[in-house]
Amino acid sequence: MSIRLRLTLLYSGILACTLVVFSVVLYVLVGRFTLHWQEQALAEEAAQILTQGEFRLTVIRTPQGKVAIPQTFVQTRDLSGQIVSRSINLGSYELPLSDKGLAALTSGQANGWLEIVRTDNGRLLIYSRTVVANGQTVGILQVARSLADLDRTLTTLRQYLVVGTIVSTITAFFVGWVLAGASLRPINRITQTAREIGQARDFSRRVEYEGPNDEIGALVTTLNEMLTELQAAYQQVEHALVAQRRFVADASHELRTPLTTLRGNVELLQREPPLPPEEQRAILQDVTVEIDRMIRLVRELLTLARADAGLRPRWEPVQLGPLLEDAVRQAQLLRPRPIVRALGTRDAVVLADRDLLRQVLLILLDNALKYTPEDGTVEAQVVVENGCAGIVVRDTGVGIDPAILPHIFDRFFRGDAARRGDGTGLGLAIAKSLVEAMRGEIRVASKPGEGSTFTVLLPLETSVGDGERGDAHRLVAAHRTLP
Repeated sequence: MSIRLRLTLLYSGILACTLVVFSVVLYVLVGRFTLHWQEQALAEEAAQILTQGEFRLTVIRTPQGKVAIPQTFVQTRDLSGQIVSRSINLGSYELPLSDKGLAALTSGQANGWLEIVRTDNGRLLIYSRTVVANGQTVGILQVARSLADLDRTLTTLRQYLVVGTIVSTITAFFVGWVLAGASLRPINRITQTAREIGQARDFSRRVEYEGPNDEIGALVTTLNEMLTELQAAYQQVEHALVAQRRFVADASHELRTPLTTLRGNVELLQREPPLPPEEQRAILQDVTVEIDRMIRLVRELLTLARADAGLRPRWEPVQLGPLLEDAVRQAQLLRPRPIVRALGTRDAVVLADRDLLRQVLLILLDNALKYTPEDGTVEAQVVVENGCAGIVVRDTGVGIDPAILPHIFDRFFRGDAARRGDGTGLGLAIAKSLVEAMRGEIRVASKPGEGSTFTVLLPLETSVGDGERGDAHRLVAAHRTLP
């Protein structure tokens, strides 16, 4: 059963119950009020009959019709209950009086007695009261009226109420059906839109709603917020799948060359007759170089895979000066030439991952040393700018062609022939991924033949005071003036 039908039935049921209760109460009140009015009218008529003259026992025994009133039936009895006289309109019918009523009247327990009796012509309302003359009760006067008109009126009222209740309920059902459909129409549009979004997997689409901010408006708002979360999750999953496919493609592409070289060298070593010992040693040395290259490549690919999977840095305050000095010493051990001059301040503190930041510095320093001639220089410097702090690595090497500068951070990109070396083309891509994982920024500026400048900026540690930041700025400015 649909919500629309349930709501319509609920509306109709509530209205029907309300109309039934109202009809019953109205019917009972009208019946009781009309009957009470008839009782009062009979009592007044009885009093009027008694006040028409001085009633004595002989008056009560007058011939029939003596006390007749149109549309009213009159009858008198003596104290024993015997009928004394009747009005002409009674004909042969005698107004009854129950033994209980007779006893109550004759004993003085009640001045008047009401009874309703059923006849062939309908109900009859009878009012009986005692007649007192000279201080003594001399008889009983009975006045009656037919309730047929009242019963017909109540029957007609009952029919009108039943028909009105049925018609009102049916009308309310159709009106409720239309109103429920109009109220639920936005929900139908929401359902249709959600179905289309699910079929097309277009989570960028939103449910349009221009109505009031009621329950349906809150539902649309919640659904749009859920679509935003689904879009973010879907994009994250899609990005992870793309990164996975790219990782597999890059790994297969880069590992193909060393594996092919290794296979060729192994086939040479298996040749019969064997190669001379000098050639075998050269082949083994080549195998060692290729294996080292493969190990380095796999390590770098795993680092990129971690970054693509959502690397979570271990946040801690990192003082850039000591970290830069350690990175410079480690870089000089790997490539003794040329000279690295470390300039900076020990007071600049950033919020970062110490190990990841050291790896970024080693990549930048290694690149600078690799592409700088022996008579050139490499400078590493701590800088503070615009609420951020970082390290600048500047060299006087071969520089980068402006045409390829936008692609310098692409994976497996080795640039022009002047910058091709023994690298894998993943170093700068790894550096960029690690810096972005630490919510930082890396940029490069270069001129061919003059050198390159790489800048890494990270957010300053919030616990560093304003005085310490001012000292850091002054120390950086002082270092920038050094030759």
